[in-house]
Amino acid sequence: MSDRDLCRKSLAVLASLAGSFPAVAHAEAVIFAPHRAVYEITLANSVAGSGVTDMSGRMVYELTGSSCDGFTQNMRFVTRMTNQEGSESINDLRTSSWEELAGKRLRFSSTQYQNDVIAEASQGDAVRMKPGGGADVELVRPSKKKVSLPADIYFPMQHAAALIQSAKTGQSHLTANLYDGSEKGEKYYVTNSVIGKKYEQGAIANAAAIKDAAKLEGLASWPVAISYFDAGKDKEDTPPAYELSFRYYENGVTENLKIDYGQFALKGELKELTVLPQGKCAGDAP
Repeated sequence: MSDRDLCRKSLAVLASLAGSFPAVAHAEAVIFAPHRAVYEITLANSVAGSGVTDMSGRMVYELTGSSCDGFTQNMRFVTRMTNQEGSESINDLRTSSWEELAGKRLRFSSTQYQNDVIAEASQGDAVRMKPGGGADVELVRPSKKKVSLPADIYFPMQHAAALIQSAKTGQSHLTANLYDGSEKGEKYYVTNSVIGKKYEQGAIANAAAIKDAAKLEGLASWPVAISYFDAGKDKEDTPPAYELSFRYYENGVTENLKIDYGQFALKGELKELTVLPQGKCAGDAP
């Protein structure tokens, strides 16, 4: 896997960490907590021939907004990778998106730098004209192009809400087509999520060392593993492109990340957490 491929796939993975469909239509609404989280990225393991001997870095993720005005996700993911020849490369991925929570609209942009040089950029706007209908994407970068998405497509925050709703109602699986604007904005993934048994205690192990981590105490959380498959009938029997696992809190905070690409895997340890002010909706009490 090339450095550029790694960053493109990382974008798809991280974006997933953000109108209901029948499986969760009557579930309790999810209240996302605006927050800023910093994760330390390290190499969990690699196999011979992967071309990756070491990797380290940091990911900063920020969620702001509200259920009525939509949510904005900003992320910066910087890694230093060492290959089997001992050469190092620095990848810097910066993404931003705004999403209307009911899945009506998604605006996204991303810029990827490799060794301080722009390697790739994408930008677009996805709109669902009616509930339960397909979405149309207007791409601006890397070139102007229109993309049509199926009626059962989920956007990132919409998918995040569906995961939490599924966990709260005791479901152990969620299958969804997911679009987040990654891979040049031209494709979506078929995802299969497995939700484990709810954790008994809410706070993370190193809560004392992390600002605002105590605010997770008492919140429900579950182990979640998501497999990402390339869409298409010719890809139905292929293994997943990658897998993501994490502990997911009912307010949308994640910790204990692991991204498995098959030949190597990364882990992300939560180092900083800052809970931000909740966005206001019209009619809220002052």
